[in-house]
Amino acid sequence: MMAASDTIVAVATPPGRGGVGVVRVSGPDAKALGERLFASSKSGFTGLRPYRLHHGALLDARGRPVDDGLVAFMPGPNSYTGEDVVELNCHGSPAVLRALVRAALELGARPASPGEFTKRAFLAGRMDLSEASAVAELVAADTLTGAGLALAKLTGALARRVGALRETLVALRAALCLAVDFPEDEVECLDIPGFLRQTRALLENLDELTAASERARPFREAQSVALAGLVNAGKSSLLNALIGRERAIVCEVPGTTRDFLEEQLDLEGLPVLLVDTAGLRDTADRVEREGLVRGLARMEESKLTLLVVDGSERFDPAEFTAQLCRAASGLVGADGRPASLTNFDPARVLAVVNKSDLPPAAPDPGGILAQAGFEVVRVSAKDGRGLSDLCGRIRARLLYSAPDASESMPAPNDRELALIARAREELAGLAQDLQAGVPPDLVSARLDMACSCLDSITGAIAPDEVLNAIFDKFCIGK
Repeated sequence: MMAASDTIVAVATPPGRGGVGVVRVSGPDAKALGERLFASSKSGFTGLRPYRLHHGALLDARGRPVDDGLVAFMPGPNSYTGEDVVELNCHGSPAVLRALVRAALELGARPASPGEFTKRAFLAGRMDLSEASAVAELVAADTLTGAGLALAKLTGALARRVGALRETLVALRAALCLAVDFPEDEVECLDIPGFLRQTRALLENLDELTAASERARPFREAQSVALAGLVNAGKSSLLNALIGRERAIVCEVPGTTRDFLEEQLDLEGLPVLLVDTAGLRDTADRVEREGLVRGLARMEESKLTLLVVDGSERFDPAEFTAQLCRAASGLVGADGRPASLTNFDPARVLAVVNKSDLPPAAPDPGGILAQAGFEVVRVSAKDGRGLSDLCGRIRARLLYSAPDASESMPAPNDRELALIARAREELAGLAQDLQAGVPPDLVSARLDMACSCLDSITGAIAPDEVLNAIFDKFCIGK
């Protein structure tokens, strides 16, 4: 990060073409710069007024029109960054956006670093560090549920919870200090049983935050679900049916899918990454064999595998297993590792009997798979029957160990979770020390460390290297 006193500029909208583009300027010269880049369409214009949209021509540094648009001025400290902010709203042409940024640079601004607008908001006291981190989480959210979790943090839910815990820690520190200052009255000054009760209550609160983080994880990180099975089972057709468009090539020729395809799916707020893998079979084709290896590797990494079976064809589990083994036998990927099939475990597999629009084979493949211990769902990728049931089963499987996240309970991210774990470790050690008779002056350091961990969550303690590590992950313009 460069000097915070500079005026910075960046495009605030995503790369590419769009109906609207926004160029954001923040800093002491933002208003003057905005007025240099704007010519009002109204006569008698005397300057940018706060919190108004002004219509007119957007200009380059020489005063030549670049676009027709709107300009908004938000004076500090009541702006996003706490500084004067100007936003130029133009048509979403990359050329226009580049021209406006270039004009701002020629007039004295400098390019904003990743996350610098939000970092300035934090440094100005407009938000604490947990709220600033939530900005990036909100931008990255793939579903409304994920966005809701981030919004709860952005509006201070985690900061309030951590603040309340810190107040309790401060009270405990005061009690310890009193016992240290008046050691002869230690029994009266330090109520050990009461102290331990408060410590256990703190530990329970930290455990609740940890549990909330784990519940939220599936909603923040897309869960990988692999579609696997023999050739012509209908995996690609099923992928297309689930996402609602023709993404994968569907053909009766075996081996059409040679590499895995990935597509995102929103299952009632749960982001899922569907991975269509190459059909399993014994083949001498080097390209197809490499595709098989990559597909098997994705199955290994996935949270769940959809084992797709053609319900209209005869199914022999012994023969099926042999074919799977032959497909994997001797296959070695580009990294030199042999392929394996550890994902074919009923606990991590959902059997999908496809082509239920056709007459079923005898004996019933679904019944055979059910007897083998697999959960079975019947679908038709062709006419859509059973797809809603399949989506519900996938969602339930992925959340079996993590119930739906609640936006009422703030969910810490990984950095915050690590600090909570450290604070918990110190408090648990403190409780053990007191029960073992360790003097108060020796255990007070544990409370100090626990307080520091909570302060690091909100940014009350935030070294520059920590701030840079957080904000460098932001997109430029936010």
